[in-house]
Amino acid sequence: MAGTKLFNSLGLCQRAGKCQSGAFAVERAVKAQKAKLVLLEETASQETKDRLSSLCAGRGIPLKLVPQVGQAIGREGHVVMAVTDRQFANMILDAWASESEVGG
Repeated sequence: MAGTKLFNSLGLCQRAGKCQSGAFAVERAVKAQKAKLVLLEETASQETKDRLSSLCAGRGIPLKLVPQVGQAIGREGHVVMAVTDRQFANMILDAWASESEVGG
């Protein structure tokens, strides 16, 4: 399971309505330059990882692999989310970084 701080940050972002989830919605947000951060579940297919990595890299949007994105936002079947608010993106990146340091 994702660390508590990261997991809670993702849920808070969802409840605040500052994210899009699901492949189609995320791709649309990235192409429209509305995404500030894209989070992809570690278990996503390689094709999905490659497609989103290419899309995000071309637009300068950070992409991070995290465990259990769908569970954190209350949408079990979703493996990808785009954060559409800069402050939430920064909060999530901080949580991700602190958990990466602890775990690694």
